[in-house]
Amino acid sequence: MLRRFKGDGLELAGEAYGDPAAPPVLFFHGGGQSRNAWRGSARTVAEAGYYGVTFDLRGHGDSGWAADGDYLLDAFGRDIELLLYQFDRPVTLVGASRGGQAVLVGGSRHPERVRLIMLADVAPMIRNDGIDGIRAFFAQSETGFPTLDAAADTLSRHLGQPRLRDAARLARSMRQDKDGRWHWRWDPATGRQEFLHPPSEGEALLDAAARVKSPVVLVRAELSHLLTDEGVAEFQRLAPQLEVVIARGVGHMFTADRNDGFAAELLDRLDQIAEGTL
Repeated sequence: MLRRFKGDGLELAGEAYGDPAAPPVLFFHGGGQSRNAWRGSARTVAEAGYYGVTFDLRGHGDSGWAADGDYLLDAFGRDIELLLYQFDRPVTLVGASRGGQAVLVGGSRHPERVRLIMLADVAPMIRNDGIDGIRAFFAQSETGFPTLDAAADTLSRHLGQPRLRDAARLARSMRQDKDGRWHWRWDPATGRQEFLHPPSEGEALLDAAARVKSPVVLVRAELSHLLTDEGVAEFQRLAPQLEVVIARGVGHMFTADRNDGFAAELLDRLDQIAEGTL
């Protein structure tokens, strides 16, 4: 069921699964994705007795576009902060890539409202050159694509994902203009260079890591091109409660098609919290 939530100066779209009276688990996708990336995990936690809600980040999917063009990390974090108080009990926050950065920043500011933060391959310190593929992807996507097959080729080439065998599946994540060109369903402003890993972003993430009091689990992709051993070690130094789990044989964007394994790790940690062992 599609629901509307209040963000910082705009509305956020969320798709809900399960009983609204159950403990809430909120999911946030990476930049350039949509709430569909977490649909499988949300359904899995709902079947296990939780209330799963997958969100479109600001400027993505069915969420509002920022009228002031603000897509800096802190704006995403402010959206998370407001969401925390739209549920009647503390929540679990789950985020991949940009969504993970947002939940760390926003969730760290309100520990009393956050039971657990679970991150998919994101840490305060990441390789700047690892962002190059993402920058290239946004740049090539700016003018749209003549066909869905062309969009699928670009997605695979720049983000290191397996090429979709059926490019028609992308139609739900794209829109077609009057000239027949296909565009991703996001505000083109989100891909501006000033929003893709500026220095202020790293500083905000390090501050959040030093501030966070909730339990934090990092599921690190074994083949990640963004995280380094040194960066993860610094995260653990700043947040001693951090637990690191390795997702074998996958790359940075693994949550788009490897939800089942991630959901199993998430449910295990939720059970530990319920039992008081985490």
